Amino acid sequence: MSHDHDGHEHDHDHTHEPEAVEGSWRDGADDRPLSVARRRFLAGLGLAGAAAGAAAISGTPAAATGEHRPSNEWGGDDRWFAGDHHIHTQFSPDAQYEVATQVANARKYGLDWVVITDHGGVAHEKFSIAQVTPDIERARGRYRDMLVFQGLEWNIPGAEHATVFLPPGRNTVDILKAFEAAYDGGILSTPVAQGGKGLIARATSADGEPYALAALRYLDAQVLAGRTEIALMFANHPARRGVDSPHEFRGWRDAAPEVAVGMEGAPGHQAAGIIKADGGLGGGRGYYEGSPSADSFPGYNPTAAENPYRTYGGFDWFTAKLGGLWDSLLAEGKPWWVTATSDAHQVFQDTFAPGTQDHATTGSRGTPVDTGVPKAYGDFWPGFYSTTLVGATSRSYVDIMRGMQAGKVVAVHGRLIDGLDLRVRAKRDGDTRGVTTGGRTFVRRGGDVEVTIEVKLAAGSNFSGDIPKVAKVDLIAGPVTGPVTDRDTVLAPETTVVETFEVSSRARGTVRFTHVFRNVERAFYLRLRGTDGKQLDANGGPVMDVPGDADPWADLWFYANPVFVDVI
Repeated sequence: MSHDHDGHEHDHDHTHEPEAVEGSWRDGADDRPLSVARRRFLAGLGLAGAAAGAAAISGTPAAATGEHRPSNEWGGDDRWFAGDHHIHTQFSPDAQYEVATQVANARKYGLDWVVITDHGGVAHEKFSIAQVTPDIERARGRYRDMLVFQGLEWNIPGAEHATVFLPPGRNTVDILKAFEAAYDGGILSTPVAQGGKGLIARATSADGEPYALAALRYLDAQVLAGRTEIALMFANHPARRGVDSPHEFRGWRDAAPEVAVGMEGAPGHQAAGIIKADGGLGGGRGYYEGSPSADSFPGYNPTAAENPYRTYGGFDWFTAKLGGLWDSLLAEGKPWWVTATSDAHQVFQDTFAPGTQDHATTGSRGTPVDTGVPKAYGDFWPGFYSTTLVGATSRSYVDIMRGMQAGKVVAVHGRLIDGLDLRVRAKRDGDTRGVTTGGRTFVRRGGDVEVTIEVKLAAGSNFSGDIPKVAKVDLIAGPVTGPVTDRDTVLAPETTVVETFEVSSRARGTVRFTHVFRNVERAFYLRLRGTDGKQLDANGGPVMDVPGDADPWADLWFYANPVFVDVI
């Protein structure tokens, strides 16, 4: 069947395959939920991707960068590995668990890799690193089927927080410690008399921005010097306080494009909005419950209809808003990936409370204390609700990081899907493979681009006890218009939902969709999002979460990272 949308022909088909498909996230011998089974891509690397524009995507193509060679080719030997790059321990002043506890629970709830990211600052640099390092090494020895990265939640000078991490190596700890001492916003803003450097007014004040760029260049220099194979940075809960300005994202990415590669599309603290057992109101989902401050970017204007300081279906406004900040970055034709994390500090309904040790003078809160009373904390265990799926050739530290660097990433909440295979290829002679998520390919001017999507529906319950059902998948695309003149641009007005694929409530197994963009004249990117459809706005997007009453299981979403298509 074919029909026209916006003046172009689009072909699509819907097939339901009830049998298990090789390469799904669930190996046949493992009946645990998706985040527990070892995942493999459908037909090799499942998330293949690239696409082309609809009627809005026409005109002069943007200049392609580099040679016209596909990246992230579809059909390789990559597998899915589930993980979480934002986890805290007793070595953060506002968290409580031991490293082994976090790793054990991450393993229990199906993760393959985790990053320990305690808060940077004077006490952490002075005391905590020396304590957390042997704990991480012990956890690696005890849980040999888990990858346990050592990282840091960096106080970005002039902005919010970010995960910074490296693979294990003889220089890893030295690099992290030097990085924190020289460039952490908490240290830079703390007076000298209190152990800091007193170089900037506040950790989030604009005078810190040059230090952030220098910090990323420092990490890049460590890679170039061969001291570490790779180093990555992901901005955390980026819209929560409004202090991450659009020009800062562009500055980070441009200063070290192999290091600064993305942001949390969905922040942690997803249990924070749950109504309390006594009927009292919770907080904001993700602790997104604030308002603008003196350091907030003035262009993030909260209104009754739209508030950048709130989450939308559990996702950050920068990601959830169609044609918003994320799309404005992608419209420049440069990579910027999104993830989903737990940000686990204190877990919902857990009975433990922090230890009594003084973090400021020891770098640790000590051993947590079991009170016997469930607490209305705001977090879930790693893997319980949020999952970052990464396509990699092996379960190794460097390969996982290479997959993240390349954008082979899908952010999933609540086991909404059990697999996703996105393949994009130009319908030209010789292009039999196409590319996958995070990839880049090309099409000759006037040619056609075919997108094939296979979604493996959840075959079992998530950790709330329900079997989630996908209601629809949106194919989103927008033109690549090149670098912006105003680096505080926050909108991409030409980005649109090209087609919505509805999924029958009776569907089982795998559903398949295809979409053909015809007569492509302009460079573009595409991405996917999917939902259970329980809470949608008038345009079919996520609704704004209400602080105090935001059940994270009431609406589930996944977001797949983009593919870029150049025109030659």
